[in-house]
Amino acid sequence: MSKYESGIKQIPCMQTKVYETLSNLNNVGKIKDMLQANMANIPNADEMKQKLPVDQIKDLAFDADSVSVNVSPVGNVTLRIIEREEPKCIKLEADNSPVPVTLWIQLLPVTAYTCKMRLTVKADIPIFLKPMVGGKLKDGIDKIADMLAMLPYNVL
Repeated sequence: MSKYESGIKQIPCMQTKVYETLSNLNNVGKIKDMLQANMANIPNADEMKQKLPVDQIKDLAFDADSVSVNVSPVGNVTLRIIEREEPKCIKLEADNSPVPVTLWIQLLPVTAYTCKMRLTVKADIPIFLKPMVGGKLKDGIDKIADMLAMLPYNVL
């Protein structure tokens, strides 16, 4: 198993509110819909769109426990929440992935009104693919962490 971690991201919101939002993936779907509708009440909307170009993401579907996306050439991949440890950790696992993948969203309080977050991915990548996939996976995890850190948690 290979392990990839994002940098630590500061979030200007209480740990419990961030956990509450991310532990129900429908909330992330609502934010995507808001961005696509160009709602002005979302802070950093333009920056979020640059980090996560929502117009380029197709077949993205959410429910409370999972998010599915069509990834070429793999096909439909689903990340499903398999464990919640309130208010500090959400563990997800990939379905229909060519390799086993587990993702942790870890949250820790900094002050009463701020927290920090780190994403960790463990993937069973074959040794001959690591040089081609490892860097892209690390970059992808950092981009997702940046996007999650910018979400308007107080709007939901």
